[in-house]
Amino acid sequence: MGRMAVGLDIGGTKVLGLAIDVESGAVLAEHRVLTPDGGTAVMSALTGVVDDLQRRAGRRAEAVGVGAAGLVDSSGVLRMGPNLPGVIDLDLVGGLHRHAGVPVVVDNDATAATVAEHRLGAARGATDAIYVALGTGIGGGVILDGAIRRGANGFGGEFGHMVIDPTGPRCGCGQVGCWEQRASGSALGDLARAAVDEGRAPGLAALVGPGDAVSGEQAVAAAAAGDPAGLAVLDEFARWVALGLAALVNALDPAVVVIGGGVVEAGAVLMTPLRRQFTAFLMGAEHRPAVPVVPAHFGEHAAAVGAALLAADAI
Repeated sequence: MGRMAVGLDIGGTKVLGLAIDVESGAVLAEHRVLTPDGGTAVMSALTGVVDDLQRRAGRRAEAVGVGAAGLVDSSGVLRMGPNLPGVIDLDLVGGLHRHAGVPVVVDNDATAATVAEHRLGAARGATDAIYVALGTGIGGGVILDGAIRRGANGFGGEFGHMVIDPTGPRCGCGQVGCWEQRASGSALGDLARAAVDEGRAPGLAALVGPGDAVSGEQAVAAAAAGDPAGLAVLDEFARWVALGLAALVNALDPAVVVIGGGVVEAGAVLMTPLRRQFTAFLMGAEHRPAVPVVPAHFGEHAAAVGAALLAADAI
């Protein structure tokens, strides 16, 4: 049997793990659990996923990579995660190394996803690219001159905490009006609930069971079925996404923008209005080469795949 690396993605709602054959890149096993609250519980969930992946794959991992949603420093400590309650200064490298006894590499989850999409996915071959993950929050990564850029402290790519609406809702990071409060998967659910509560979306309301909360997934389903209110919700959501994307492209001038995270599973009902509104916001769009906005090749697996690739580098 060949060498195996494990990649873990710690998100605001789930911990996703993949076991990868280092030589072929084949996925040998997959396992996910809900993300618990608190550093001790998160570490327990991570070690449990590692153990489960090794059992399912029938072999030991030779390295473990982690992509974590939040500020990860160069020593592998998760300093804080806006969407990870109670997780402060969690030593991911130390905890996982003590458990697994193998090299451990830790990075921001969106940075790990950027590595996957640049090496093997939708940004392959691009010398300059941006990756944006639309999940519970918003993360991102930057490729400049063919290399991943993490910043002076490893904290680069926190696109979700650009303030784009100073009158908007308070974010988990403590600021008001962060981009992820308007353009994340959570924000899509907020827009859908507002449309139902204000009586603007009878078709969407019909999809909601008694006592259930309206979700972003239901807004996507309504839009995909042609419901006018569902389409309006997706159009409003796309406007907020496009606003932030245009700011990033104006600042960094990438050749391609890759959109990942769970929200991208919406497909054309999101990507079509997003591309239209992105062009409208982009400075001098008619006077510059087109900047493609494309879905991630690896979808929701991007961060775990990237973490496994970074782990394989350490073998």
